[in-house]
Amino acid sequence: MIAIFLASLLLGTVSGLMAGLFGIGGGLVIVPVLAVLFAGQGFPAELVMIMSVATSLATIIFTSISSVLAHHRLNSVLWDKVLAMGPGIMIGAAVGAVVADHIAGDVLRFIFIIYLLAVGVQMALQLKPKPGQKQPSKELDFGVAGIMGLLSSLLGIGGGTLTVPFLVHFQTPMRNAVAIASACGLPLALVGTMGYALLGKDASQLPEWSLGYIYVPSFLGIVLTSIYTAPIGAKLAHKLPAEKLKRYFSLLLFVMAGKLIWF
Repeated sequence: MIAIFLASLLLGTVSGLMAGLFGIGGGLVIVPVLAVLFAGQGFPAELVMIMSVATSLATIIFTSISSVLAHHRLNSVLWDKVLAMGPGIMIGAAVGAVVADHIAGDVLRFIFIIYLLAVGVQMALQLKPKPGQKQPSKELDFGVAGIMGLLSSLLGIGGGTLTVPFLVHFQTPMRNAVAIASACGLPLALVGTMGYALLGKDASQLPEWSLGYIYVPSFLGIVLTSIYTAPIGAKLAHKLPAEKLKRYFSLLLFVMAGKLIWF
């Protein structure tokens, strides 16, 4: 437990910096690293991925609060859009936790590998969403938000990589799209975390210090450091060539995907 806690402190430091520097959710880094850590510590194979996803999602609660407050102070959050998408995202997040609880660990691992590769390609090629021509209907907002909530909860991510392209496509300025995605990440993380905690309450073979599928030592370690390093990463984004660094970061994503294939 001590070894994983110390490793999680380091993981939180790195994931916070990456999240701030590249504008991505920390789950992109947290989930694959936790999976390797948990497997190395002898956690039951069928629990490794779901505990990694659940623990990552729990940490997003705190990073989302910090991010939302910062965006709100800058008047970037369009709260009417958050309210329109929020219910769908929360329903999707709850369904995602249930789906994760009912599929094999290897299937969940395969889904996350596909996600890592997709984001890696997007970063390597510098692909950016293109603005569309019209505003979506409330029904489309709700339906797409539900799908995003489900996938984000299933993957243990804040959903920004899914939400931002959708918003930009429908003529939302990038600055507002990022702020809206941050605000939507909070209810997503809250509902998903509660789902994983309740669904894993009676699971067999859970390691000591688990709250359902959430591994508390890792959760604490990541939160304690990432809340301090995320703002540092955001400041570095204005000083370093972040666009060029994204290509190097994409290589790391490909390596992590490869590690998940053979771990």
